[in-house]
Amino acid sequence: MFFIGIVVTGCGTVKSSFNPGKKYSPQQLEKDYSIFENVLEESHPGLYWYTSKDSMDHYFNWGKEQIKDSLTEPEFRKVLSYVIAKMNCGHTTVRFSKKYSKYLDTLRNEKFFPLSLKLWSGDGTLNDDTTVVAANLNRRDSILKRGTVIEAIDHKPLKEITDTLFKFISSDGYNVNHKFQSLSNRGVFGALYTSVYGMPRRYNIDYRDSAGEKRSVSIPVYDPTRDTVNRAAIRRFIRPTKKERKQINLQTMRSLRFDTAGRIAFMDVNSFSKGYKLKNFFRRSFESIHKNNAQFLVIDVRGNGGGSVTNSTLLSKYLVSQKFKVCDSLYAINRHSRYRSYIHNYFFNRLFMLLFTRKKHDERYHFTWFEKHYFKPKKKYHFDGQSYVVIGGNSFSATTLFTNSVIKQNNVLVVGEETGGGAYGNTAWLIPDVKLPETKMHFRLPLFRLVMNNQEPKTGHGIVPEVEVRPSVDAIRRNADYKLDKVMELIRDTRATGNTESINRN
Repeated sequence: MFFIGIVVTGCGTVKSSFNPGKKYSPQQLEKDYSIFENVLEESHPGLYWYTSKDSMDHYFNWGKEQIKDSLTEPEFRKVLSYVIAKMNCGHTTVRFSKKYSKYLDTLRNEKFFPLSLKLWSGDGTLNDDTTVVAANLNRRDSILKRGTVIEAIDHKPLKEITDTLFKFISSDGYNVNHKFQSLSNRGVFGALYTSVYGMPRRYNIDYRDSAGEKRSVSIPVYDPTRDTVNRAAIRRFIRPTKKERKQINLQTMRSLRFDTAGRIAFMDVNSFSKGYKLKNFFRRSFESIHKNNAQFLVIDVRGNGGGSVTNSTLLSKYLVSQKFKVCDSLYAINRHSRYRSYIHNYFFNRLFMLLFTRKKHDERYHFTWFEKHYFKPKKKYHFDGQSYVVIGGNSFSATTLFTNSVIKQNNVLVVGEETGGGAYGNTAWLIPDVKLPETKMHFRLPLFRLVMNNQEPKTGHGIVPEVEVRPSVDAIRRNADYKLDKVMELIRDTRATGNTESINRN
């Protein structure tokens, strides 16, 4: 939804008097932009972590140059998103105002870019990127089916497009894999593409057919009002009750299943956020794993964007064999702000800092207890078998902390792709919203910088898996779970050899 909302500028009407096409004067925008820049310079602990001050000053000045004329809220948001992306902090993003978000929720039957795409780079850079169709909203399209390789849209090569769209996506450091994965998430590519390039009536798509020959086809924008197939499916859909929706949501966020014949437990954890009863889930799950005498445990955190460090640490405690620290340093650069009236939960966040942080010789306010505290492994229902942790570009924030805590353990093997979250650390912990007074738009403001291991180099990349498993055109075409397939192959190898050490070294 972060990107999808950008698409609908000026589209549709609502019963309220809200005008989505409203333009804000340069004076209003300058006021908001000044607060935006000053708050970041005053309180953001990672503003110059990956980007020099001279460079950030240049980007801040660029943003100012874009608001010489009146802009709509989506237009102004694009400016702020571009500037924030230059910080290279994945926790700092921009959101629409509350009224604009409500307006987006009322929209029905809006037109969309019809293709959902899977994008990746073969060598982790921009030099070998591949784009294939993951889904097509126009179901009657017999040409652009799942797995079709796309090379250009409206005569623009995909590399040129991704280079441009990446400029609006925040990431930890220089993490390219996270940006590819972000564009691959459902609806994101089309929404951001439309925001940057506009929405024509038709798109010209250059692709390769099943024989590898270059072809071109013109396709219409997706119009849900003309999609009788989807409307029929909606009519057959029975809306679940509130209780059923809650249960479905819980099952989506965390689940456990067994292959009892293979003595394998599969745990999916798609969030560490509070509200999903993870403490009880972990306790019951590891009790069940113990009772079922599982030999192998597969923990899938590919879709886990993070959440509570308490929850990620708790999961670590069921796997680690010795005590561990979550981080070497955790600090803020300010405990007070001149812009407190714009910062949500200012009182409680600052109270936390006053109670738990102390100013040290580096002039920063350190959460000393967390910097020094070692967490001990769980004794009851601790899992001592072979574990496989599956990661990817959506593995972010607290998920990176969890992965970092277990990756060096002999009986844990990390499989998949580079995490979206930074391997060195991130800026997060307390993340209030800042509300701009004129447009009422929000941006997230991380207050702490966390470094997991200060002995490791700050490369600007995520955690690299011990066994890398990247996408392929064939795997996408077959809709194969290629990462899980690799895990099952590793388990078969372990059964055959009875040895995991050789796998870890490879």
